[in-house]
Amino acid sequence: MNRKKLISIVLLSAFLGSVLTVFVAGAFLRSMGLYADDALRLFGVMKFIQARYVNAPDATALVDGAIDGMVASLDDPHSIYMPPAMFKELRQHTEGSFGGIGVTMGFKDNNVKIISVLEGTPGEAAGLRAGDEILAVDGTPTSELQNEEVALRIRGEAGTQVVLRILRDGAEQEYTITRDIIQVASVRGVLVEGTTIGYIRIGSFAEHTGEEFAAEMNRLAGEGMTALIIDLRENPGGLITSCAAVAEQVVPEGRIVSVIDRDGDEEVYYSSLDERKYPIVVLIDENSASASEILAGALQDTGAGTIIGTTSYGKGSVQAVLPLFHEDGLKLTIAKYLTPNGRSIDGTGITPDITVERSPSDTTDVQFEAAKQYLIEHPSL
Repeated sequence: MNRKKLISIVLLSAFLGSVLTVFVAGAFLRSMGLYADDALRLFGVMKFIQARYVNAPDATALVDGAIDGMVASLDDPHSIYMPPAMFKELRQHTEGSFGGIGVTMGFKDNNVKIISVLEGTPGEAAGLRAGDEILAVDGTPTSELQNEEVALRIRGEAGTQVVLRILRDGAEQEYTITRDIIQVASVRGVLVEGTTIGYIRIGSFAEHTGEEFAAEMNRLAGEGMTALIIDLRENPGGLITSCAAVAEQVVPEGRIVSVIDRDGDEEVYYSSLDERKYPIVVLIDENSASASEILAGALQDTGAGTIIGTTSYGKGSVQAVLPLFHEDGLKLTIAKYLTPNGRSIDGTGITPDITVERSPSDTTDVQFEAAKQYLIEHPSL
C-alpha cells in the first residue's frame, strides 16, 4: 500500500512539474509576445530541418540564421546581426586600431566611393585612389550589403586578404589587398597657414576621441588659436559618449542631446561649459551621420557654431551593441535622439546655415575656404 502511495505521489509530482514547466514556458513566451502557434512554427521548422534536410545541419548555424532573419525583418539599416568576425572588427574599430586597408569611404545613392586613402597603408600600396567606386567585396556586390557591412567586410585580421572590384573611369578592375594594422587617431588639428584659425578634423567618434580633441584644442590654444573650424565631413558617427565628451568642450552650458526610447523615457546629456572660447564653424556633408550630427545640431541650436556645407545624412537613431554567447553580437536601434531644441533629424539631416556645394571640377576645397573666409569676416564671439 505504501509502495502504491509512493508511486502515486511520484507520478503526481511529475505531472504537476510538467504542468508548471509548460505554464512557466508559456508565460515566458507570452512575455515576449510569442504565442503557442508562433512557437510551434519556429521550433517545428527547426526540428523538421534537423530531421529531414539532406545534409545534417549545424544547430548553432540554424540559430544564427534565425537571429539574422529576425533582425533583417525589422527593415532597419542600422540594426544588424554580427557574426564573430564582424563583431570583433566592430570592437577594434571603436578602439581606434583595426586590421584594414586604410581607406575612408562615402555612401550615397547606393554607391560606395573611396573618399581618401591614408598614406603608408595597403590601400595606397595597391594603387587605390580617391574617387574609386567599390562595386564588390570578396565577390559580394556592395549593392547587396548595408553600409556598415561593407566597411566591416573590408576590415579584417592583419595578414589576410580582401578582394575589391573597383570602377574607375568607366573600367572595372579587381584589387587583391593584404590587410595590415591601421592605427588611426580620430582627431587631428593644425593652425591654418597665415592665420590664427585652428582646424580640427574628427574622422569618427571612437573610444578616445574626447581626450584627443582636448589635446588638440590645448595644443592649438598654445599656438595662439583665436577661432576654430571643426570638420565633420565623411564622419559616420560612433560612440555617443565620445560625442558628448567633445561637445562638453565647445557647447555652452545646457542640453547637448536627448535620447528617447520607445516608452518615452528620456536620457539627457548636458554640457557644463560656462561659455565657448572661440568663434566656431562646423563643416558637414551628406556623409556626416549619427554622432557627428549630434555635435553639429548642438552647436547650431545653441548658436555656438555656424554650420557650413551640405545637408547631413539624417541618422537620428541610437544603437546599442549586445554581445551574444558565441563571440557574436547584435547592434539594435533602441532610441531616437533630439537636438537641444527638440528637433528630430532622422531622415532629414542637419541643414547648414550656409550651403556650399562641392563639385568634381573644384580645384580647391571650397567648403573649407568658405569656413575660413567666414571666420576672417566674423572674428568676434
